[in-house]
Amino acid sequence: MNLTHTRLLVKDYRKCFLFYRDVMGFKVSWGDENSQYGQFKVGKIHLGIFERKQMTDALGSENIHEASLVDHVALIFEVESVEESYEKLKEKVEFITMPMEKVEWGMRVAHFRDPDGTLLEIHENI
Repeated sequence: MNLTHTRLLVKDYRKCFLFYRDVMGFKVSWGDENSQYGQFKVGKIHLGIFERKQMTDALGSENIHEASLVDHVALIFEVESVEESYEKLKEKVEFITMPMEKVEWGMRVAHFRDPDGTLLEIHENI
């Protein structure tokens, strides 16, 4: 696995996008103030911001519990194959979402949590 970026799950996407772009001066590598997902190059890593409701919707209402309503961060790992990683991990972690294509994201993804409840995503580009 390769940790590609940290994603902040935010309530006010536009305000946060403008903060990281204009106040912090981070270079935009994807998105704009209206896209509901943005990414900034910060040193050797990317900082992503995503509207919290959109992430909640992606996880699906059947997977929502009290902890996910307050998610503020997600660790994002790029893998060669989501299916292979899922097969290796499924006996060790409880997946929130099964491997699925998110065509609008251009990715295949699956989600799970660490023992403390932090949201993790594995993905591959499609």
